[in-house]
Amino acid sequence: MKIELKKDYRWALVVPTSMGVRITPPDGQPVHCSDLFRMQVTSAETNVASVSSLLGLPVKVLTTFVKDSPIARMIKDNLSARHMTYEGIDVEQGGPWGYRHQFNIADSGFGSRGPRVHNDRAGEVGRTLNVKDFNLERLFGEEGVAILHLSGLIAALSPETGNFCLELARTARKYGTKISFDLNYRASFWKNRENELSSIFREIAGIADILVGNEEDFQLCLGIQGPEEGGKDLAGKIESFKEMIGRVKKEFPGTSAFGTTLRQVINANEHLWGAIMLEGEKWHVVEPREIHVLDRIGGGDGFVGGMLYAILRGWGPEKWIQFGWATGALATTSLTDYAQPADEDQVWSIWKGNARVKR
Repeated sequence: MKIELKKDYRWALVVPTSMGVRITPPDGQPVHCSDLFRMQVTSAETNVASVSSLLGLPVKVLTTFVKDSPIARMIKDNLSARHMTYEGIDVEQGGPWGYRHQFNIADSGFGSRGPRVHNDRAGEVGRTLNVKDFNLERLFGEEGVAILHLSGLIAALSPETGNFCLELARTARKYGTKISFDLNYRASFWKNRENELSSIFREIAGIADILVGNEEDFQLCLGIQGPEEGGKDLAGKIESFKEMIGRVKKEFPGTSAFGTTLRQVINANEHLWGAIMLEGEKWHVVEPREIHVLDRIGGGDGFVGGMLYAILRGWGPEKWIQFGWATGALATTSLTDYAQPADEDQVWSIWKGNARVKR
């Protein structure tokens, strides 16, 4: 079975997002005792889209920028370097206490010291994302989009972004664009907004073709009973995860594919990495395999990005999860929090466990 995409489209993948920067000490050092930091452009949704854009598919990013900000210029240049087209208005900063792009302050961890991430999102310009600033009829009706990828991070940022994601999903559905939804639950975003956000998330999930999340996402975003305790390791928990996804499918029968990743942390630099996908009535499972980790942040986004790329290429479902597993593993080998595949062959070499030199 394949997910049938629109035949005529300008954009293979469209993602709404709030762009920011990530600052990380070099050499795996902790944040609190470092005086040197590396700054890079980041967002979960462009992490996903990077797999497709860097492998040659047309990608558009819907976002918003702070006018005349050097950080905004850095973001625009980075998106262009990743072969992404971006669309969004420039918002007046409003003085030194006005809008800015979010900061993600990350300690990658090392060995027995786990990673720590601190999000500084005060005044985040992405919270102003508003449907009135975009021509959705042109985007979906005239230009055409194969897949719209939505993230719960954006849907939950503010009432404006929640409505924006809803209108994107509704318009995508109207024009036959497939919808991917990564639930991405964040407790701080949901505080005192549970009823509002539950309604938004359930409507989007109800029209999504591809639904991705972990056990916490499915429980707290959609109210689905989580996995039962089953086994001490990831391999032993696979059946309980299948049962959970089965409950999600029963609640959202119109969805074509459901996916979740499996991770067991041995130490900060050594993980067991696996995945489960239900496509139609058929299960696809990657048993947890050892991977070596430089920086774990972005591995889940890499999985979704690889899965969507495989769907866009029209491959069979067994390759969706394989390519996604490998691009997720690839993301953890980079100092950026997004996968940067050189070509498809590099990704398939990771899947095959072939790390030999290529000359």
